[in-house]
Amino acid sequence: QVQLVESGGGSVQPGGSLRLSCAASGSVFSILTQGWYRQAPGKQRELVAAITRPGGANYADSVKGRFTISRDNAKNTLFLQMNSLKPEDTAVYYCNANTHSGRGYWGQGTQVTVSS
Repeated sequence: QVQLVESGGGSVQPGGSLRLSCAASGSVFSILTQGWYRQAPGKQRELVAAITRPGGANYADSVKGRFTISRDNAKNTLFLQMNSLKPEDTAVYYCNANTHSGRGYWGQGTQVTVSS
């Protein structure tokens, strides 16, 4: 079992920045990939950014150049640095982890609101 707890969401004006954190606990040794997803009202959940064990990262086209995913392996914590935020970035952001056995885990979500 893997437990994921997100933090760092909030309200910010357009052009602002936020940093999301996702602390993993439990069977963290089994985690193969981790990522951030988001779900806006009335829309499907979508991948924002993902990171693999060797350190590679993938980003949605809509956030490339603005968001950066990173991980502190010693603290089992995943981060998402979000800069130049836009109103369309408003959503609930979820942390995800997938294990070697193919199981997927989700955090509870953290709200990000970008509004003037």
